[in-house]
Amino acid sequence: MTAKALGDIPDHRPLIPRDPPAVGLIGAGAIARSAHLPAYRAWGVPVVAVASRDAADARALAADFAITRVHSTVEELLADPAVAVVDLATGPRGRIDLIEAAVSAGKHVLAQKPLTIDEADMPRLAEIVAGARARGLRLAVNQNARWAPAWRLATLLVRGGAIGEVVGITHLHDKPLPPLASTPFDAVPHMLLADYLVHWIDISRCWLEGARVDAVWASESRVPQQPASACNPWNADVRFRTDRGATAVVRIVGDSRATGGGCPFWIHGTEGTLRGSVLRGSDQLELDRDGDVTTFAVEGQWFPDGFAGAMGELLSAVVSDREPENSLAHVLATARLGFAAVASAEEDGAPVHPHDLLLTRATSESVVTP
Repeated sequence: MTAKALGDIPDHRPLIPRDPPAVGLIGAGAIARSAHLPAYRAWGVPVVAVASRDAADARALAADFAITRVHSTVEELLADPAVAVVDLATGPRGRIDLIEAAVSAGKHVLAQKPLTIDEADMPRLAEIVAGARARGLRLAVNQNARWAPAWRLATLLVRGGAIGEVVGITHLHDKPLPPLASTPFDAVPHMLLADYLVHWIDISRCWLEGARVDAVWASESRVPQQPASACNPWNADVRFRTDRGATAVVRIVGDSRATGGGCPFWIHGTEGTLRGSVLRGSDQLELDRDGDVTTFAVEGQWFPDGFAGAMGELLSAVVSDREPENSLAHVLATARLGFAAVASAEEDGAPVHPHDLLLTRATSESVVTP
């Protein structure tokens, strides 16, 4: 077994441009405090303003993170000429209205995931993307797991042909679930499929770029001793197949009783295999090819570095005048996969066959069909 240091492998760390545009934050909840702002502070992302439904929360957040301006309304923040990019750290309900308002105000946008939990929103989102492009604005989704160090490095190696053509992807969940019962997340129908597992679905489609999805299967069920207060099942399985025969599988058994663990994954290809893990300090990646196993040194953690990666990609795209990898247009395909998974689960795992679901490369050529 060999080991490669950071200097020997593709740079998987967040990339922040030298003179990044200023960011205004909408939302002052737990995710902004625990992930967005710690990541931005660590990586030099300038946050100059904040607004929230709760003015006291916004003031407290601004004081803790040295944000100079607290706006009393979202409209005030969107009118702030110092704000070039809006970071929407809000829940899914009302998010599309906020994206549309930010575009109308001439702002670039990073929107929290999931992009939407309502399939009826898809045509409207496509229209918003088209309108933003006409104005030269960049829209991105905070698919921060794309920049989880082991996942990001795996993406770069897959793109570079390190394992040939991908034939199969497997994800397992070997960790407890976050607290769900009696939280706003538990009020989301099919929460695991529609929200929590979106990151796993999204990264899998990134590793299968260029293929078309021809079938999606999903199931969900309650697990032994799951509390009655938990509205959503804690077991979920998602599988999708491409027209090339490649498959991806995501398996979450429930609230696993584990003090360690993480989320191991395997990417099998025609010429080799990538094995790794993310979360709970398990971050690692190795390449098994040609009789040799190479272990890579990965730097950072999904939380919070992945959040800097997602924002940094948008800021870099704005500065370079290009589409970001995590563009809203690109993430529409991830949303379609999630909706297909929910539809399959509602039919007790029967396959759903999406129409013309192409997993495009994360570039400006991303398809914007609803």
